[in-house]
Amino acid sequence: MFEKLKRSDSPQLDGDMMEQEKPDSTAERIAEQGRTSDIGIGDLMNKRAKLEEAIDYVGLMIKNLKDKRTKLEKEIEDESVDIKNLKEKLVKVSEYIEEENRGIRDLSNKRAQVESEADEVGNLIGSLRNKLASIDNIVEGEATKVKSIKESRPKA
Repeated sequence: MFEKLKRSDSPQLDGDMMEQEKPDSTAERIAEQGRTSDIGIGDLMNKRAKLEEAIDYVGLMIKNLKDKRTKLEKEIEDESVDIKNLKEKLVKVSEYIEEENRGIRDLSNKRAQVESEADEVGNLIGSLRNKLASIDNIVEGEATKVKSIKESRPKA
């Protein structure tokens, strides 16, 4: 029974498992079996030997499974660390984006203030231009009056 199990699973065994089997001890057991087969102890010893081989085989399978599990645990931990690092980077990128958005809002508010002040200055300039034009008209009117008065006077 165990030989059938061993033969069907043997392609999956690692090289380490094959090295750990002891063909010499099996041959010694078979030789002993021939000497004690008169009372059935040989069969019993043969079964015991097969059970020991099966236990060794199961032990190797358990060791391989533990090794695989340990390897998977390490890989999962490595991935976990990588994901945590990526998450921290993404949080920093998000904070940077939020900071840039605040900066853009601040710049937009400052631009709006400057634009408002520029409009006020433009209105002041327009108002002053109108006042200057009015003064210029008054000055021209006065100059025209003075000129007309000078012309109306007799020349001496």
